[in-house]
Amino acid sequence: MSALTADGLTRRFGDLVAVNNLTFEVPDGVVVGFVGPNGSGKSTTIRVLLGLIEASGGTGTVLGEPIERPERFAGRVGALIESPALVGSLSGRDNLRSLAALRGLPGERIDEVLEIVGLVGREGDNASTYSLGMKQRLGIAAALLPDPELLVLDEPTNGLDPAGIVEIRDLLRARATGGRTVVVSSHLLSEIQAMADFLVVIRFGKLVYSGSLEGLMGRASERVVAAPESGADVPRLLDVVAANGWTGEVAGGQVTINMPIERSGELFRAAAAAGLNLRLLKPEEDTLETVFLHLTERADSEQSEERPIQRQGDGA
Repeated sequence: MSALTADGLTRRFGDLVAVNNLTFEVPDGVVVGFVGPNGSGKSTTIRVLLGLIEASGGTGTVLGEPIERPERFAGRVGALIESPALVGSLSGRDNLRSLAALRGLPGERIDEVLEIVGLVGREGDNASTYSLGMKQRLGIAAALLPDPELLVLDEPTNGLDPAGIVEIRDLLRARATGGRTVVVSSHLLSEIQAMADFLVVIRFGKLVYSGSLEGLMGRASERVVAAPESGADVPRLLDVVAANGWTGEVAGGQVTINMPIERSGELFRAAAAAGLNLRLLKPEEDTLETVFLHLTERADSEQSEERPIQRQGDGA
């Protein structure tokens, strides 16, 4: 069974098309990165799929149930959409106790989720005293209360320090076991690359890519940056590169060679055989962010500026 599907999913706000004819299928038992620049329609898509707002067109399913009938899947889903809704005058524990009561969930689950997100010791403090990162942890704890089959988180690492980001990353990966699925919406592509198995990429509300992270990263390019000890030897290094069937470009006394990074040792040995000592030999490969920008052919800032003017009927 697919955890999520969308079939021609569309959402309009007046003449602005926020979600434009999206069709994709997300397998269960994986961490899914739902990515795109700010203003690309990620949060709107999630809200439509979870039945929080109605679609303007198309349809979809959540855990095999139609999105038009959210009561059929709501009890199996945990979600944190945008900022967590907390009562500042209540303690962290009491916030969770209230939410558990509203959903008819057992009280003993509260201690479990506090332990999972690392808030033990601060659960008695008012939520108003929490840092942004602690509030984010409490929001994730709230989403985990029903022990959901599908966990949907919007920017879950917002406000966390580096150690906290690693903790949450490990937590989410551990959740994607036994058929459980985690969907993480984020514009932080480096974090998505570190945790996701599957990607849904959108731009201006349109689907750019849907598939495995491995499949998308198969489009990444690799290169090796090399430099001889003496700048005068750059032409000789270029000759070595050409003699071995590679191509290189010179910039700032360094040569960037288009070649697989696992063959960088061959370059080192070829340079040594030609009497060249290298002061730099640095393998490089594209990140998810680089591949994403190649896909969209835009910087995030350019996309965000253009997004508000995309209107129904003008290619949005």
